[in-house]
Amino acid sequence: MELRYLDPQPMPGDLPARMPSPFDVAAIHPLARHAAEQLRAELGDRQVVAGHEGKMFGVLVVRAPDGRVGVLRAFSGMLEGSWFVPGFVPPAYDVAAKAHVWTAGEAELATIDARIAQLTAGAEAEPPRRELAALDARQATELAALTTRHRAAKAERARRRTETETEATAAPSPRAAALHELAQQSRGDTAEHRRLVASHAASRAALAAGVAALDAERDQLVAHRAARSRVLLHGIHDAYVLASARGALVSVRAIFAPAEPPGGAGDCAAPKLLAHAYRLGAVPLALAEFWSGPPPATGGRADGVYYPACRGKCGPILAHMLDGLAVDAAPEYGAAPIAADEPRVVYADDQVIVVDKPAGLLSVPGRSGRLRDSVQTRMRARYPHATGPLVVHRLDLDTSGLLLVALDSATHAALQADFARRAITKRYIAVLDGALASPAGTIELPLRVDLDDRPRQLVDPVHGKSAHTDYETVAVAGGRTRVALYPRTGRTHQLRVHCAHPLGLGAPIAGDRLYGGPTAPRLLLHAESLAFTHPKTGLRIELTSEVPF
Repeated sequence: MELRYLDPQPMPGDLPARMPSPFDVAAIHPLARHAAEQLRAELGDRQVVAGHEGKMFGVLVVRAPDGRVGVLRAFSGMLEGSWFVPGFVPPAYDVAAKAHVWTAGEAELATIDARIAQLTAGAEAEPPRRELAALDARQATELAALTTRHRAAKAERARRRTETETEATAAPSPRAAALHELAQQSRGDTAEHRRLVASHAASRAALAAGVAALDAERDQLVAHRAARSRVLLHGIHDAYVLASARGALVSVRAIFAPAEPPGGAGDCAAPKLLAHAYRLGAVPLALAEFWSGPPPATGGRADGVYYPACRGKCGPILAHMLDGLAVDAAPEYGAAPIAADEPRVVYADDQVIVVDKPAGLLSVPGRSGRLRDSVQTRMRARYPHATGPLVVHRLDLDTSGLLLVALDSATHAALQADFARRAITKRYIAVLDGALASPAGTIELPLRVDLDDRPRQLVDPVHGKSAHTDYETVAVAGGRTRVALYPRTGRTHQLRVHCAHPLGLGAPIAGDRLYGGPTAPRLLLHAESLAFTHPKTGLRIELTSEVPF
């Protein structure tokens, strides 16, 4: 049963007047949260994700065509290797259309993959590759032995040449003959080396040509497979024809055009839920999505925590699917008004300014017209004579504390160079939701941006940039830990990810809407102290800011 009717049915006043935004996790409606908690309890009983990486699940409260209110459930991607699991909505794609494309395509790709495997290490390819490798090893040994012998002979010739040239009693003719003989020996060694290299090349030519032919065929098949995969992927994307609340049907490929859809577009819980609601003729009322199970290796998800729909992958899809519904606007962080006298200046001279940035104010302007307000914008207005980029480094929108500003380009460049060589030190204070396994230490987790959900960052040991943070416990109380954080690198969201990730501190910063949850009115992270050497005077300047929490 995919649609579960609520019993008892909610009163009209218990229903949302408008659907809360799927991108605002702080606005989850009580009915959706209650339905999600019921699903969470059932998932815990069934242990559907036990021993595996967790998964995003979602619930959608809907009004059925008969007026009754019910709940639909979905999971992202596949669950236990299947797209179809009883009690959950089916995928958003047209099953028959995808099967038509994929059944023949899967068989074709499997045939290509089998041939690529044969050409790489199969019965046809492995013997000549092994024979060529053995021949190369033998030839390398022979060449090394000859080189060693020639080096010894060269050294002996050098000794004899020096001895001959310095013999004062030697007659000119015998001396010239001796030197000529040494030169002839040198030319003989060179010729011997050339003959061996030529012999080696001739010996391996036929084998190498055979292996090269295998490699050429394999490379051609790999390119052919990539081209066929793109064609099949286009066909699969065309099988995702999604309806809006107005009934307009658009393919996932058209939604993202002219760019290609990201991997898994249309397979998240929210698009599945909306697609099935429209199939049933039901009206979506409220949505909630949460993570269940162990966190992913990349971090950014924790069991039982609610998350907003991702902006990169689901943003364009949900914008289409929700068209025609009364839906609250997505929150636009950084657009809230900030007092005109902020940020407060704590140090100033003719070259350098240090301000105390409040939480909620961007360091530099955002792309949206409503996000032009920032420290940089306000400093530009206050100091119209200033040149260069002004802001030397950045603090996250949600982070408060000390920020360096340079009033001229030369000072800006000098201070950025000091950051690059880690001559500027910073200390942050954070309050974490949870206890720590060790009171102090170092976190080293490489980071990169989540391409499907910017600005979220992921831990990626292959493609990530190195990131290092030292920490020490300041106090523990009420299930929370106050820590001092010392970033040794300056990656985006470094402190937030290093605190939240299971391989880091495993305790998100309180109030972190990206990597934790709305457990505090704001992100409890503050840049408390800053120490730098003044580029002009050479004096060491150390500043502190009172922690506001």
